[in-house]
Amino acid sequence: MDQARVSPLDVAILVATLLVAAAVGLVVGRRAKSTRAYVVGERDVPWWAVLLSIVATETSAVTFLSIPGKAYFGDLRFLQLPLGYIVGRIAVARLLLPRYFEGDALTAYEVLGRRFGPGVKRLTSALFLVTRSLADGLRLFLTALPLQALTGMPLSAAVAVMALVTVVYTFVGGMKAVVWTDVVQFAIYIAGGVLALAVACGDVPGGLGGIVERAGDAGKLRWLDFTPTLASSDVFWAGLVGGAFLTLATHGADQLMVQRYLSARSRGQAAVALIASGVVVFLQFGLFLLLGLALWAWFAVHPATRPIAGGDEVFSRFIVQRLVAIPGAVGTILGGIFAVSMSTLSSSLNASAAALVNDFVKPTVGRAWDDARTLRATKLATLLFALVQGVCGLVGGVFSKSVVDSVLQIAGFTTGVTLGLFFLARVAPRATGGAALVGASVGLAALLFVSRCTPLAWPWYSCVGAGVTCLVGLACAPLFGRARGGAAT
Repeated sequence: MDQARVSPLDVAILVATLLVAAAVGLVVGRRAKSTRAYVVGERDVPWWAVLLSIVATETSAVTFLSIPGKAYFGDLRFLQLPLGYIVGRIAVARLLLPRYFEGDALTAYEVLGRRFGPGVKRLTSALFLVTRSLADGLRLFLTALPLQALTGMPLSAAVAVMALVTVVYTFVGGMKAVVWTDVVQFAIYIAGGVLALAVACGDVPGGLGGIVERAGDAGKLRWLDFTPTLASSDVFWAGLVGGAFLTLATHGADQLMVQRYLSARSRGQAAVALIASGVVVFLQFGLFLLLGLALWAWFAVHPATRPIAGGDEVFSRFIVQRLVAIPGAVGTILGGIFAVSMSTLSSSLNASAAALVNDFVKPTVGRAWDDARTLRATKLATLLFALVQGVCGLVGGVFSKSVVDSVLQIAGFTTGVTLGLFFLARVAPRATGGAALVGASVGLAALLFVSRCTPLAWPWYSCVGAGVTCLVGLACAPLFGRARGGAAT
């Protein structure tokens, strides 16, 4: 990618953005003196902050840098996916959210552990830890690309800078620091996206209206596609059904999101935040796809200095080729890119640390640890996962396709299996941990086969994983006897 010189003003704006976000996290989280406060913020976060934290957490550099490329090289059909997200959120609020507010669980997998035993809890928690590290390593890699392009620093240094800045306030402040920093970062990255859109529209004859008109003539405004196929991720059925199952999995059976619900003041506030976040995500996708159309029109008028290799490169090239000429613009955009990445990464670090300590370490040591020791272990685990995700970020370049597809495919591959176990708990109250483990194993094998040997599009992965896991577990239930107590989760 072409390099560009970053002005002192841009550097000042970027540094100020990072410092403000980190300072908010450090100040808000300074009172996290217990494990409960560190992991779920004492369950005292207002619904609107939980809402913005949910949106900011699932929005990463993938959204900011990769989704505009979807519209640049194609059209608006990617917007069908958040329709499924809204449906999935409603289902999570109705079916799964009540289970998390029963008892005093700190992780999603403790709920499965109470129902199926420690083996299932460890399996699902391990799946979360592995896939979260891989997916967020890719997000870290994508965020480091514009930093590398604009400063000329090695990719390894760019990855290290991002990981270091993020881990500081996460390590100190825990969940409250993460949530309230998410709120600030939401405002920062939306401002960055709007700024880039305004600049692109201002450089194109006719402005936004002219861009929309030309995009319509080129067939790029299509956003609904009812083609009856399972091989494409850009059709209505994949977006609505696949997106709904993906959201059921990622927002209903993933510690990253469940931790946010548990930090809300009540189950009702958590449900409002969850459902409303789907609408905000739909609008947000619309903004970044519209930006992609604007960049398509902009590069038609101002040809790229060299061919654009893929969708992940479109926005970065616009920053290098155009925004560097505007004082302060690059600093603002980079601040937005860093904000979305820091939001997701900080949430991931805190959630992964909580899962490791509560699902693996504490059950091993038993009652030997008091709360102070558990808190120290959770903070050390935060540092560990920062290192792991940094390493994953360094190898992110091996993924040749769009990073957004890679990240969502990873999410759908294993969270669907966890979702299937929650379904099994509801429909088979007598099923034991043995049946659940067999179901999960077959579900993973089925997904491996589907991903390697069939053309099935990735939005369907969660549906396949959940369906196979639940059905096999249900079929095996009579072979393993009855669950003690027989109560459904």
